[in-house]
Amino acid sequence: MNDSASASSSGRTAAADAARRRRSQAAVQRVQDALAAMRREKARVSVAAVARRANVSRTFVYDNPQARAAVTAALADADQRHTQSRLAQDAAGQAVWRERALNAEEALKTAYAEIARQRTRIGELLGQIRDLQAEWDDETIARITTENTTLKQRVRQLTTENRTLEERLTAARSTLRFQDRRIADLESRIADPARST
Repeated sequence: MNDSASASSSGRTAAADAARRRRSQAAVQRVQDALAAMRREKARVSVAAVARRANVSRTFVYDNPQARAAVTAALADADQRHTQSRLAQDAAGQAVWRERALNAEEALKTAYAEIARQRTRIGELLGQIRDLQAEWDDETIARITTENTTLKQRVRQLTTENRTLEERLTAARSTLRFQDRRIADLESRIADPARST
């Protein structure tokens, strides 16, 4: 009787152990499924998030070697992907900044070339101003002003003379017309002496 009770007890214990292993294996499978889903969704992996999704306790995740190994591997993989993503972003950012730096350098070269061109032009113009100032000293300006005044007076004088000559020409034309009529009258008298008496 003792042996049969002992055998029955050990059978129940073996059955309970087998059931516990099945439940544990099922829980580990749920943890692995949850990790796979989180990886697909690119969700942040943490023990609490995995335990919530797999419907297991955090203690199970820490205590079960398979679950702990799966979560640790997922965390390491997430860290590695995050590091690679950050490195890729840094590389992309560096490429963008490199491009901006090259563009800025090109714009700076263009600006320096334009500044040099403008400075050359300003130098030429300043030289022309100095040349003009050298030609027009106070004595030259006074001489030109005097000549200008003289020329204005000469223009006024010539305008007056021109007006006088135009008046004389008008008077001469008037006299000429009168003389032409007189000559025509005299010629007609000579041609017809009877008319003159």
